[in-house]
Amino acid sequence: MDDYSKAEKRYKNQIIYKMKQVGTYNASFMYTIDALAKVLAEYEKTVKQYERTGRQVMVKHTNKSGATNIVKNPLYQAIEKQWDNIVAYSRELGLTPAGLKRIQDKGNTSKKESRLERVLHELTK
Repeated sequence: MDDYSKAEKRYKNQIIYKMKQVGTYNASFMYTIDALAKVLAEYEKTVKQYERTGRQVMVKHTNKSGATNIVKNPLYQAIEKQWDNIVAYSRELGLTPAGLKRIQDKGNTSKKESRLERVLHELTK
């Protein structure tokens, strides 16, 4: 298993753990969980490459006609796009405050009632 696959698996486990902690885990969300894990692994890889190349936001680029211009670093642009995707997927899975509220309002949580909650519920009947 390569480093990318290991990172993806690690992120998937972390996402599921966090979703269970906030009570939003549902097996039907696995497609989105997988997508977020892939984006996080790719983000990690891109950030490492960006750091290895000097962390420059702006770089010189020479176009086809030989003119050199200052442009936004393509690695930095990729990081920005990946970050937007991470936030969007996290929101969909209830891992941001707004996303959690939306899911709770819809009643899509898979939180199981604890034994104590069941006993207290029975006592109040």
